[in-house]
Amino acid sequence: MNLASFGSLLGAESGGGGNFVVLDVEPWHWTVLVGLIAALLLLDLLVFHREAHEITTKEAALESTVWISIGVSFSLVVLWWFGGAATGEYFSGYLIEKSLSVDNVFVWALLMSYFKVPPKYQHRVLFWGIFGALVMRAIFIFAGVALIERFDWILYVFGAFLLFTAARMIFGDKEHADPANSRFLKVINRVVPSTDKLDGPHLFTKENGKRLATPLFAVLLLVEATDVIFAVDSVPAVLAVSREQFIVFASNAFAILGLRALYFLLADMHARFHYLQQGLAIILAFVGVKMIIAEWYHIPTFLSLVIIAIVLGISITLSIRKGKGEP
Repeated sequence: MNLASFGSLLGAESGGGGNFVVLDVEPWHWTVLVGLIAALLLLDLLVFHREAHEITTKEAALESTVWISIGVSFSLVVLWWFGGAATGEYFSGYLIEKSLSVDNVFVWALLMSYFKVPPKYQHRVLFWGIFGALVMRAIFIFAGVALIERFDWILYVFGAFLLFTAARMIFGDKEHADPANSRFLKVINRVVPSTDKLDGPHLFTKENGKRLATPLFAVLLLVEATDVIFAVDSVPAVLAVSREQFIVFASNAFAILGLRALYFLLADMHARFHYLQQGLAIILAFVGVKMIIAEWYHIPTFLSLVIIAIVLGISITLSIRKGKGEP
């Protein structure tokens, strides 16, 4: 299959006309999707990571490959159920969410370093962080689609916000905030009785008969808080390529599921991705413009997918070349 025919496949109509696909999603579709996600989470927690251990780079690379393969493979299910156009929207949403989530990984690394969380306990914290992120994304997605369906002008607000975020990524402070200065952390310490001592992988422990939160609990809450902040950017971005709640949630979910493996693979490589921030900013700016002009011109899903992939590929390639000292 050549590029043109592949583009035609992704552009094929599915369940309705218009700029975006309109799907006839049945309850059993949701049951299969949520059941699959739950099964994958349980398999990861109770089988592959039943015992706390330090994740090696080799293990992280293998797991990351598996998670990406699962996310890509689900596109075949989307193709089977809903057709080519829905598959194109799924791929675009998956790629946007996956690329924007990389910055989230580096924030997690900052939190783990600040709280001195032993490597063998990090996966358990991130597991519950991912679980919470899936719930929050579902809320954001359903709310976002409902707002768009009720208020057309909200598209301009989302688009302008994405352009603002892109400008801030390029011209703003490149360093992530210091957790020590987090007002959210100060509120946690004030409201929740805490200890600065770890008790294995447990979020709570007992000292002198009192139930206290361990540092892992604060890390978990901060991981959830940072995901909410990132979701404010990523969910509107994905809504620029699809308005179907099923497609948007599925693409978000499968991109997020692989974040833990990606964290253990990339956590120490932040300094090597010199141009990733600029690449993500360009992607956000493109998506923001796409959202603003949607009333007058709809950029085809396949073209959006190609542009996002090219920008991401160029930013990574330039980062690798700079890291090797090449001009």
